[in-house]
Parts: sequence; C-alpha cells; structure tokens
Amino acid sequence: MNLRHLFRPATALIALAGLLLLTSAPVLAADAGDDAHAADPAHGTAPAVQGYGDTHGAADSHAASPTFLQSLGYSYLTAFLFCLSFALGGIIFLIIHHLFDAGWSVPVIRLAEHLACLIRPLTVALVPLLVLQDTIWPWLSISPASDHSLDVKKVLLNRYVFNGLLIFVFLIWNCIAFNFRRYSLAQDKDGAAIWTQKARFLAGWGIFFYGPSLTLVIILLMMSLQWQFFSTIYGVYYFAGSLWLTLATLYGLARYLSTRELRPVLFPRQVHDLATWFFAFTVFYAYIAFSQYFLIWNAAIPEETFWYVDREKGSWWEVGLLLLFGHFFIPFLALLRIDTKMSLPVMGPLIFWAWLMHYTDMTFNVMPVLWKNGLHVTLFDPLCWLGLSAILAKCFWSDYLKYPKWAQKHPRLQEAVTHHEIPASQTAAE
Repeated sequence: MNLRHLFRPATALIALAGLLLLTSAPVLAADAGDDAHAADPAHGTAPAVQGYGDTHGAADSHAASPTFLQSLGYSYLTAFLFCLSFALGGIIFLIIHHLFDAGWSVPVIRLAEHLACLIRPLTVALVPLLVLQDTIWPWLSISPASDHSLDVKKVLLNRYVFNGLLIFVFLIWNCIAFNFRRYSLAQDKDGAAIWTQKARFLAGWGIFFYGPSLTLVIILLMMSLQWQFFSTIYGVYYFAGSLWLTLATLYGLARYLSTRELRPVLFPRQVHDLATWFFAFTVFYAYIAFSQYFLIWNAAIPEETFWYVDREKGSWWEVGLLLLFGHFFIPFLALLRIDTKMSLPVMGPLIFWAWLMHYTDMTFNVMPVLWKNGLHVTLFDPLCWLGLSAILAKCFWSDYLKYPKWAQKHPRLQEAVTHHEIPASQTAAE
C-alpha cells in the first residue's frame, strides 16, 4: 500500500478538523457549562431522557437550537454515509464478480477496484466523526441504567465497542479492497491463474464478512442516532441504496471511457448490462424500503413506528414523497424501455439524479434527529457533501491514471471482448 496516497487527503481533513475544533472551543466550553448547571442539584435535577412521544433518543438541544458542532457533525455524517456508499458498493461488486466468475464485467472491474479502494481515504475521513462522537450520538452521554431501550442494547451501544468495532471493520474493508486490486495488478504482469484463485478465495470469505460488518457499521453510525428504533433490514436498506448509487456511477464512468481509454475492451453490451443492474437495484431498493415501512407500520409497535412518525412532521413529509417518486418511480419508468438504457440524454441526467436522491435518502435518515420540524439546509451541508466527494473524486482519478486502465490478462477478458454484441435474434425479438 502506498501510504502517500493515504495521507494526502488525511492532511487536509485533519487540518480542517483541527481548525474547526479550535474555532469552536468556546462553544464546547459553553455546552459543558450548561450541562453541569443542569445536573447540579442546587439548580434542579438532571434532565430526564425523553420517551417515545417527544425526542425519541435525541437530546432536547437537538430539537430546539442545534449548536455549531451539532450542525457540523450531522452534515458531515450525512456526507460521509453518502460517500461510503461508493466504496462499499465497489467492494460488493468485486465480490459478486469473483464469486460468479463473471465475464461480462471484466472490462469495468478495474474501475470497481478503484471505487472499492476509496475506503482508504474514507478511513481517514472517519477520524472527525470519532472526534465529534459525543456531539453526534446522544446515547454516548446517557447512562444505560436510566434508559431501558439503551440498556438492552448496551452490549453493542457503548463507547468501547463503538470505537473498536468501527476501526476494526474499516481495516478489514481496506484489506479486502486493496487485496482485490493487488491480485488484479499482479495478474497484469504475469497472467498467472493463482491470482484469480486468490481473488475467488478472498471473495468467498469476504461475502460472509461483508453483510454483518455493513449492518453493524450502519447500526452504529446511522440507526443508533435514534437508538430506541428497531429494524431487522436496516443494513439491507443501506446496502441496496449504496450499490444502486455505485452502479449508476459505474455506468457513467463506463459510458464516458468507452469512447476513450476503454474503447478496445468496452462495448455497448457491457454498458447495457450495467444499466440493467441499475434498473434491478432500483426495484430492489424500493422493495426493501417498502417492506421496512409496511412491516413496521402494520405491527404498530411504538419502538418502531415513532421513527416514521418523526419523518412525517413538517417538510419531512415532502422529502419522503420525493424519495418515493424520485428514488423509485422516475428511474423505474426511465429505465423500463430497453432503448433508454443506451440513451445518453436520458442516462446522463439520471446518474446525477441518482446521486441527488441517495444524498436525500441519507438526509432523510439522519437529519430529522437534529431538525424535528422539517428539512433545514445549512452551509455545512453542501460544503461537507461536495468537499468530501471532491476528495474522493481526486483519489479515484489519481488511481485511474496511475494503473493500467483494465485487467489486461484476466482469463475472461477475451470472452468479454468477443461476446460483446447483442445476438441478432435477441435484437429482432426486442
């Protein structure tokens, strides 16, 4: 691993985090003074943890007037979860490719490897979240003995597990992503079959680690913002959205590079297959999102339904409708016809629309904890989203320029090149 590429984005992020912490030191001191005053018996009892009918796991200050650090922390968390989707989508794309010994995806596998390796700068980007953890996750400052919902989850929701598990999982994700690319680059040099076997073995145990690890990280980073909430498919919900975003991005990259560096190996058939995957996960995401909503609402258990009640208040209702139509109906109808999957005037805007919808989805999951009465956009939202995305784009493009543009000696490359055209009989039937 080349550590220079790890610490270039690290320098900027750590410097920014340090600057923000220094400039907000008076805010931290003021918050600490307020908490001490509230807990002082001479001034009254300590504030009680609210129940399901009020804040549902968020501190009162979140609902009233968020502080500087709270606004920054929640905006950064939303941007981080959006950007993490690219890396996790890239990793599962590689795992599926190697598990099924796929041939059609060989021309774009190097692009997926670069997306997966974005987990490296994202590991560095995790540091500000760990620094601001007490500001973002209220349960870290609450005794489990005072809250039954937290007490039954204290084995997972405690500071030591939170920090240790996040660091451990991100390190393993780095190991998986970089070994996939290392094996692929080594095969470019000698063409040995051993590298394909190593990649398949990595995918074999990686698929068992990927699902539970993604679920645990999303529970800690996003679901625990309202720790009283229960959902058995919350990790699947995030997975579906992340791979949906990654497939849209891979389609855009493939379409752009198919007329440039990847022209010798990338043909319309592979591009069309990516669009088909994009269409499939449009439906899969909608199925998971609806299933979670339907099962929770039908069961009518307060520990579950309050999460959706919070997201029907104020303008959050309109945001939910935007996700219903924008995350499902619009891309579903646009991708339903076979010819639109290869139409750049349709697919180009749809890719940018997918990025916007996934960020809106992350906002819908995170921000109602901070802004109870409706969507509230601050300057931190575009700065964190665009800033972190720009850093990842730079890292991706640097890797793309540094390494060979496709897996040059992959055993199925010839198959991908020679079987790229849609059969005439299928074209006539369609």
